Amino acid sequence: MRLVSSASLWRDGRFTRSWAGSAVSQFGDRISELALPLIAAGVLDASADQVAWLTALVWTPNLLALVLGAWVERRPHKRRLLIATDLVRAGVLLTVPIAHVLDALTLGHLYVVALLTGLASVAAGCAWAPFFATLVPRSVYVEANSKFGAARSASFVAGPALGGGLVQTLTAPVAVAADAVSFVVSALLLRSVALDEPPPATAARNALVRDAREGAAHIVRDPILRASLACTTTVNFFTFISSTGLVVLFADRVLALSPAAIGLTMGIGASGSLVGALAAPRLARRIGVGRGIAVGAVLFPAPIALAAAADGPAWARAGTLGTAYFLIGLGVMLFDVNLNSLQTAVIPDALRSRVAGAYSTVNYGVRPLGAVVGGVLATTVGLRTTLVVAAVGGTLSLLWLLPSPIPGIRALDGDLPTAPAEPPGHATELRLPDQPG
Repeated sequence: MRLVSSASLWRDGRFTRSWAGSAVSQFGDRISELALPLIAAGVLDASADQVAWLTALVWTPNLLALVLGAWVERRPHKRRLLIATDLVRAGVLLTVPIAHVLDALTLGHLYVVALLTGLASVAAGCAWAPFFATLVPRSVYVEANSKFGAARSASFVAGPALGGGLVQTLTAPVAVAADAVSFVVSALLLRSVALDEPPPATAARNALVRDAREGAAHIVRDPILRASLACTTTVNFFTFISSTGLVVLFADRVLALSPAAIGLTMGIGASGSLVGALAAPRLARRIGVGRGIAVGAVLFPAPIALAAAADGPAWARAGTLGTAYFLIGLGVMLFDVNLNSLQTAVIPDALRSRVAGAYSTVNYGVRPLGAVVGGVLATTVGLRTTLVVAAVGGTLSLLWLLPSPIPGIRALDGDLPTAPAEPPGHATELRLPDQPG
């Protein structure tokens, strides 16, 4: 039985367990995002360029998302695939503290961990698309995305502070074990979600490459998806020039903040993402979904320049960094909640995973390039200048939205045509769920 209203979301056990699993793993991720760069920089004495490569390798598997999305489309049980990817990531992350105890931890080991966890995350992202839409009806896309976004935002508030404390008391390699445990908990919660999933939509006669090509072709044809992809790709490239790893390095080596202070500052600053996630539905109703996306496209990258300006006594350095993170988090959620909901509304049911894979190939595939460029810039012109470049370039993403239909879209019901159940040119044998991008 499908959910029917925003208020019913919290009363549906399937939604709450799915939400709880996502929330727990998000908290674990925040710990690893802080701990892994600190392991590289502190334990293994990595350079800024080497830390940037660590971030790049996490996102490199997205270059395979075009084909992975088509492969996932053919899988009959998306929930089981999500569980499997959780367990794979848990096992891979556990090798870090084990190697540390055995005095065998190397930078190459961290690179392999980054690559494998990134690959599992890509498969999970493609599977999440149809799973979410089977769970949540169109009428509450924005509210449901807001709730998942709020959990993610809360993890950015408390996660870094928790991670900083764990790193300082238990050491960074041991703290990574907490992220591994979070994936196990997420898998157990998803295992308890009973959901009737429609059979795969892709006919057996279709080749995998053809399926992948159809996902990419649909993005090119659709003016909303085409403009949103150009916008998100631009903002991702430039914000990953100032990736979390480089910001942690900047806070550690330039601002001279302790691991606990870095985690606490970033956690307090990230409360902006929680505010943004909760405010996104209200803002969408007031100014429209499209304008909410446009506001987020600017507010997301611009405050990176404020972080670059941090100076003075320790409290001022930490306060400036925290303020920048507050504004960044606010912008991220206004951008993501509204854009994810819009993409969910316009993608046809039978193309969900394929479009998600094709979109991620470009959108997330550019992230490792941005991280590598950030490492080169940090080495040649310094960390402060690198952050300013990221802020200025990221705001240019707005230019892709202005001539598109997106700013004029006020509501998902009424301003948009209903997404067709089948992609053009396919026989009626194709059928699939409906899920967000």
